[in-house]
Amino acid sequence: MKTYRVGIAGFGAIGKALAQALDRGIDGMRLTAIAVRDPSRPPDLAALAQPPLITDIAGLEPHCDIAIECAPAKLLPAIAEPMLHAGKKVVVLSSGALLQHPELFDLAARHGGQILIPSGAILGLDALVAAAQGTIHSVKMVTRKPVRGLLGAPYFETHHIDLAKITEPTLIFRGTPREAAIGFPANLNVSVSLGLAGIGPDKTQLEIWADPALDRNKHRVEVESDSASFSMEIQNIPSENPKTGRITALSVIALLRKFAAPVSVGT
Repeated sequence: MKTYRVGIAGFGAIGKALAQALDRGIDGMRLTAIAVRDPSRPPDLAALAQPPLITDIAGLEPHCDIAIECAPAKLLPAIAEPMLHAGKKVVVLSSGALLQHPELFDLAARHGGQILIPSGAILGLDALVAAAQGTIHSVKMVTRKPVRGLLGAPYFETHHIDLAKITEPTLIFRGTPREAAIGFPANLNVSVSLGLAGIGPDKTQLEIWADPALDRNKHRVEVESDSASFSMEIQNIPSENPKTGRITALSVIALLRKFAAPVSVGT
């Protein structure tokens, strides 16, 4: 069995969870490096039995076969380009940033690299990918988020919405995942993943609601196709970062386990 060297770019809530899972053991995977902003101030790795190399993003590629991007979306090209140019794999969580950097798809195709997008905080991507082999007529996603999970989004810099004054469920955005990726780069990667799996980020319909009564992110997806009509809803329990669900890290762990699994379930 081949053992893949795994590097993690970013060490926030998701990066920490993945490092701990890899340290405990995932068949065919070995954590070899963690990239942080300032290696001279390394993170606390006391919880890891076998602490990996600490490096910066520029130094990550030589030490891994798979890089997992857990960093701010703006850093995606710096993480992905060296890996893809070397014909390696990149697990991308900031899928919205891919729309701003289509050259990464071309780079992967030219050099035999691979971009892997896990399900993250959304469900049903396997059914959507399958339906896309036929004809999909429509995909609509309605996201409802706690107000605090939307704080700091660039969208509010140009749209005069005072989140502090929202006292009831309020529609704050209607458009496409491509548009949402610009206004909500840390919040709506799930919608971009949905678009990439189905009819594209320009044809997928998206609504975002701010709801002060919620303490979880809720996503509902409705699909009409020539093979099936289906709807799905998920409520995600937040991690220590209110913008990120706990299931996001778990979806990456599940993806990594598939590499060496004797049985693989799902498309």
